[in-house]
Amino acid sequence: MRRSRRLPADLGLNRLAAARARLDPIPFDLTLSNPTASGLSYPPDLLTTLADPRGLRYEPDPRGPAPARAAVAAAYRGWGLELDPERIVLTASTSEAYGFLFRLLADPGDTVLVPSPSYPLFAQLGGLDGVRTAAYELDREARWRLDLATLAAAPPRTRAVIVVHPNNPTGSFVHPEDARALAGLCRERGWALIADEVFLPYPLDGGPGAGSSFAGVADCLCCSLGGLSKSAGLPQLKLAWIVVSGPEPEVAAALEGLEYVADAYLSVSTPVALAAPELLARGAAIGAAIAERCAANLATLRRLAAAAPAVEVPPVGGGWSVVLRVPALADDDTLCLELLEHHGVALHPGHLFGFDRPGFLVASLLPPPEIFGEGVRRLLAVVAG
Repeated sequence: MRRSRRLPADLGLNRLAAARARLDPIPFDLTLSNPTASGLSYPPDLLTTLADPRGLRYEPDPRGPAPARAAVAAAYRGWGLELDPERIVLTASTSEAYGFLFRLLADPGDTVLVPSPSYPLFAQLGGLDGVRTAAYELDREARWRLDLATLAAAPPRTRAVIVVHPNNPTGSFVHPEDARALAGLCRERGWALIADEVFLPYPLDGGPGAGSSFAGVADCLCCSLGGLSKSAGLPQLKLAWIVVSGPEPEVAAALEGLEYVADAYLSVSTPVALAAPELLARGAAIGAAIAERCAANLATLRRLAAAAPAVEVPPVGGGWSVVLRVPALADDDTLCLELLEHHGVALHPGHLFGFDRPGFLVASLLPPPEIFGEGVRRLLAVVAG
């Protein structure tokens, strides 16, 4: 058959992914990003709220049920924001939210700017919607601040710019000065600003920009993303949201368009949406446990790495990941294969996230402490050897 050019020509596994599949289960998986598999305790009755009898009635609302949107709006009070629930659109996931926004903002062949290094999903999501992605740099020497010069030199068919706040995997928050400059550039160029804030509830080292949300941006059209997957540690329940802010005429036009797109799919599950207020409320305890786990593992990493100066652990503003700087004695794939095949330790190579030079590895802070600690010890021993 002839496949669409929106799919990659080669859908096979690379050598690292093939090795992972061959060796599964991995004894010391430091790439674990699924909170439900991380050994954390979940309330056994948490899902009983999905049995709400109102879920037997189908009463579709393209933006999602009003009580669920009100509960999402209430969650932003923790960042000092009073949001209008009418400016919130529910989706089944943040990936779907990106798809909705690409269809709203861009024609096939238009460009969306994405940060580098960052999560590698953007090119895949853009390609599936016929949208090009172009990278702008985060400055490692300036603790991953935005390279505004790269942004200003964007292609002429740019329609939107994405920020990840805090970024995955660098953990860096968008500096308030950069946020203001970026909003001004978006207003000047007519771009939309898309702020992925799924890890915002998880500050670690913090830093400028921590504790603030882009959902309060008023200078340009801004769409802020969040979801149950990260905020409540419930990726299996498939509920996310888009908060639209900015000048009123642009907000109204964006909401009208989003409603049209969402109405074509109506993908949000009614039982999950009806349960959202309770899931958000009770999910706070799960989020606290995740934050505690990440902080404890980061402390373990720093304690162990202090005796191994060849491995550098930069500041981690927030999120679930940490970037490790290691000697570039081999390419990152070779090092990751050595760790995986001979020591049972799984890590991500830096190039997966867009690092343009060897010597960067990425680890998750979610694994159970005993697995995380032993995995780090083995990594340090291999690097030392």
